[in-house]
Amino acid sequence: MKKKIIVVGGGFAGLQFLLNLKKNQYDVLLIDKLNHHQFQPLFYQVATSQIEPSSISFPLRRIFNKRTDIHIRLAEVLEVVSQQHLLRTSIGDFSYDYLVIATGCKTNFFGNREIEKNVFTLKTTHQAIRIRNSILESFEKLLYVDEKERASLLNIVIVGGGPTGVELAGAFVEIKRDILPGDYPRIDFSHLKIYLIEGSHHTLNSMSAKARAASEKYLRNMGVDVRLDLLVKSYDGEMLTLSDGSQIMSKQVIWAAGVTGNLLPGLANDVVAKGNRIKVNRYNEVVGSDGIFAIGDIAYMETPKYPNGHPQVANVAINQGRNLAANIDRIENGATLKKYEYKDLGSMATVGRNKAVVDLPGIRFKGYFAWFFWMFLHLMLILRVRNKLIIFINWAGNYMTQNSSLRLILKGEKE
Repeated sequence: MKKKIIVVGGGFAGLQFLLNLKKNQYDVLLIDKLNHHQFQPLFYQVATSQIEPSSISFPLRRIFNKRTDIHIRLAEVLEVVSQQHLLRTSIGDFSYDYLVIATGCKTNFFGNREIEKNVFTLKTTHQAIRIRNSILESFEKLLYVDEKERASLLNIVIVGGGPTGVELAGAFVEIKRDILPGDYPRIDFSHLKIYLIEGSHHTLNSMSAKARAASEKYLRNMGVDVRLDLLVKSYDGEMLTLSDGSQIMSKQVIWAAGVTGNLLPGLANDVVAKGNRIKVNRYNEVVGSDGIFAIGDIAYMETPKYPNGHPQVANVAINQGRNLAANIDRIENGATLKKYEYKDLGSMATVGRNKAVVDLPGIRFKGYFAWFFWMFLHLMLILRVRNKLIIFINWAGNYMTQNSSLRLILKGEKE
């Protein structure tokens, strides 16, 4: 009998684990709530009408249509019953020999239910479409609403100065500058303001001092109102209150201020680390468990180089997935397991056309070359050649015309 492997989550980590697992050696079940893999680094471009969601969404059955050993079920995990090697889900119970948890992270609202209820988030393709719909609708409403509502529609607030927040802010500025005056010639968009709120001293706080300073300079020169060392105290859907007492009237608040782990019910409390991540050893095995592994953003692994856990980035998820796939084979063959260690290949962020910052081991640069490097790397990470071409054509067209034809409001009748 083939060993049964259940993988929960089809993100970067889960996908790479499956792609690198030896074919036809195991009976594999992939469980996810969605039927597609999402390329999260480009969600912001969907939200800002630069690319279509289908360009960065990859049907799981299409990815594995030649793998008869991999079965796919759309379901929600209800409980891990580790003593019985059983996974309870919304469509039934499944037994396993090895359970691989690759559930990633979700938005962290730090316990503030009011904020959670009223802001937009950007962790799924659907959420990116919601942002796009809302922003485009707000521009339409500017043609007929009264002055009070008009003021709230002319303020776009992004909370969180990491890569997602910085990239969103830069993209919205370019829409304001290059697209809106042509689409709405009767509206004065000089009153449209983009705010970026960050709780620490700098934007891109995890990058080098050079990258932090450059990103802030780019954003301020583009007209973004960057506010540092401030936290959001409350937001009721119309008025945002900051920790210094200042207020911003806005109906468009996008929350990109942090993440927390997507834990599965049934795991012991003592395996949960800070940030709701799961404690694992150097082989990504959940501490104190038998046959349960966690990889990617959900995994908390302490190493000499990273005593506080690895950064929650795609490179870690991809390589943990690959390493675990090889280690599963080593377990079955009685071979020595290989420990995982993260090799930092660098980080980067784009602020807008010809504006980006890149930190690589031994070298840091910014500007046009950094922007081109950012585009090239992200294009190479896209799964299918067809999608690479579509995104490249969109980018090239947007660059030459400084305009995007993808400003579609897509909603159901009830919405």
